[in-house]
Amino acid sequence: MSIPNNAALKLYNEKCLQIQKEPEIRFAGIVDKDGKLIAGGFKEGLVPYEDDETRLHSFFEFVSKASIRKEYDDSLGPINYIAARRDKAVLVSFPFPITQVLLLISAEPSANIENLAKKVVEIFTDVS
Repeated sequence: MSIPNNAALKLYNEKCLQIQKEPEIRFAGIVDKDGKLIAGGFKEGLVPYEDDETRLHSFFEFVSKASIRKEYDDSLGPINYIAARRDKAVLVSFPFPITQVLLLISAEPSANIENLAKKVVEIFTDVS
């Protein structure tokens, strides 16, 4: 297992802030395997819903278990992201298998999940 170093955490935080600039994003954070937020967070100036943090933690528990499962990797390929559309929010998780962390995003229910996923991939593959 590779634990993110300070340089990686700084980069993760910068990338999360970049994602938060998207108008429909409420939360973009990197969560470690223990459920601890290590970079990013809620968009500045946003008032979280009463149960936002509880909902995000519950979603993290679900996706971390699903992301660890490898039984379909050989036939279907690895998980790129896991998404859940709720009445009040869209929740999307992107596993980073090497560092064993997850990018967790919460967006407004009107968010287009595919467009959001493409934007996240662009941001996280841009090394500049």
